[in-house]
Amino acid sequence: MHQKLRVGVLGCGPISQAAHFESCTKASNAELYAICDSADDLRQRMTAMWAPKVAYSDYQAMLDDENVDAIIIATTDAFHVQLAMKALHAGKHVLCEKPLGIAVEECEELAQAVKHSGRLFQVAHMKRFDGGIQAAHDFIQQEMGNLVAYKGWYGDNSHRYTVTDAVQPKIITSAAKRKPAVDPKSDLQRYYMLAHGSHLVDTARYLAGDINEVEARFTHRGGVHCWFVDIAFANGTLGHLDLSVGVRMDWHEGFQIYGENGSILGKTYNPWLFKSSDVDIFHENGAFWRRPLAADGHFYRRQIEAFAHAILTDSPQTGTSVEEGLAIVKTMAAIGESVRTGRSVCVASAQGAV
Repeated sequence: MHQKLRVGVLGCGPISQAAHFESCTKASNAELYAICDSADDLRQRMTAMWAPKVAYSDYQAMLDDENVDAIIIATTDAFHVQLAMKALHAGKHVLCEKPLGIAVEECEELAQAVKHSGRLFQVAHMKRFDGGIQAAHDFIQQEMGNLVAYKGWYGDNSHRYTVTDAVQPKIITSAAKRKPAVDPKSDLQRYYMLAHGSHLVDTARYLAGDINEVEARFTHRGGVHCWFVDIAFANGTLGHLDLSVGVRMDWHEGFQIYGENGSILGKTYNPWLFKSSDVDIFHENGAFWRRPLAADGHFYRRQIEAFAHAILTDSPQTGTSVEEGLAIVKTMAAIGESVRTGRSVCVASAQGAV
């Protein structure tokens, strides 16, 4: 393997423009080797801006390029699984945007393909590379002892675009972009669960472990989509998740964790501010608080670097694995089933689309 991982980015849309192109150029151990998009105007504009070694209009042509070591799949959710399958078949490592897929069955098929491929596959849950959240994870693993309770919340807010328009680059669009058969935003309840619920569930799993069972309620009032979810973790921890999209306030995301040897209070910011979470950790032994600075808040670049490090050094991955990505999709499907039936649902038995 080369000193730097040579990355091909599939899709020149908003997430690539705001995160992946810059991350690949800033990463210490990766390079933006190729980009691919079927929209000629958008691809040409991004080629001029980011200067990859090569640009492709055809995905298979990029996969056939032996110089491309890994693919970042940065397309709409409905295309994730089929495009990831093609990359694995071509022998490429894959970093796939979240969520892994939109239905349990397709994600199960992909997990099997990854298992047989021998390639590294990572789901792009970049919050795992937030230094504050990582400090919380380390304290839980090393010092906290038994967890007692986990409360997590994710409140996307009514003023988010005022913030993102100010801090993101101007997003370039194309009328020729490839669209799924069904507009993802035609069902906002499903769209918000996939886009935002996947982050909330992944953070909960990263910090408190596997989720066995969920019991959920949902309301849509005053322009706000709101899920309250009681969860049972496999390790016996009690949990509650609050996903509220369109809250009339600032971005509101965080977590509160109680454990045998301490507690943790976390406040997470709008990701486009590139500011690590404020995480206050209380150590019962010594009775003191500490808050890591976590000055490097570019979680997208740190995500790429961790992905590349695992491949280049044959080290265990630290990002979200395909198995974890499948578990997240199953959890979201279980939440949907619980909302429809009014009953608690076992995550392991969840099937169908989110």
